[in-house]
Amino acid sequence: MKYKILLAGKASSIIDDFFQRLTDSFEIMTTSLWHDDILRHVKYFQPHMFLFCMYNESREDFNRMLSLKYQLVKSRVYFGLIGSQTDVTDFERAAVNVADLTMVKPLTIDVIQKRIQKFLEAHRPMDTQDTNTDSAAAAQPDSFTVSSNAVAAAAAKTASNITAEIAALTSPQRKHILVVDDDPRMLKMLKEQLHHDYDVGTAVNGKIAMKFLESKHTDLILLDYEMPDEKGPDVLEKIRANRSTKDVPVIFLTGVTEREKIQKALVLQPQGYLLKPINHDRLIETITKVLEG
Repeated sequence: MKYKILLAGKASSIIDDFFQRLTDSFEIMTTSLWHDDILRHVKYFQPHMFLFCMYNESREDFNRMLSLKYQLVKSRVYFGLIGSQTDVTDFERAAVNVADLTMVKPLTIDVIQKRIQKFLEAHRPMDTQDTNTDSAAAAQPDSFTVSSNAVAAAAAKTASNITAEIAALTSPQRKHILVVDDDPRMLKMLKEQLHHDYDVGTAVNGKIAMKFLESKHTDLILLDYEMPDEKGPDVLEKIRANRSTKDVPVIFLTGVTEREKIQKALVLQPQGYLLKPINHDRLIETITKVLEG
């Protein structure tokens, strides 16, 4: 059978490749990034997969995709994602567990075709199974066939999770936290731990953090003590010297245990410090205390 793919996003080169190279493999249609427009195309085109082709999309686009996922689940449409490593990472930080299939460029269009084909063949719901199998084969359902009750239950569970996450992400009471650390793994871990309760921004050094603070507000900064280009205490001095950021609370994250270095940090009057590896409960407790205090 020919699977239907609904394409949207700013990566026009990928979309062009689909129409130029894959019309023999898929039925293809494009739509805009507007929520209602996508839902109209889902209703009338009835795709098997919605493919978000990313190229520097905004946080607003990410939130739109998050709210869209609920409707796609109800319509039994899979959500595919393709983009650069940076685009994919940013999306997955903002909209955790939304994508059913993720593809990271660079990939040839032939590899993209094979991955989508393989995924859909492995995940096609019962109502798309080949109806021409004989009765003997039909008596032995394959591993990809699921009951309608199971599909409905899975959809309801996923929809419930997504609804909760949408509510959390759009709450007007959410505080913003900026995490400054040169270790990408630490940034990813902290963002995953905090994103359900806070809007989280990240910076890999003090220079990027200060650039961020020039135009955007944050309610709290988690600041790494040991960074290669500029140490945490030096960054904190700049934060305190800036009129617009001098009152932003700062919590040091440090693997340093030497008394002399800790005392140097405390002289700058941060609102706290946490020793690495970061204990999750201690992290949440400290952030809550600082923000409420």
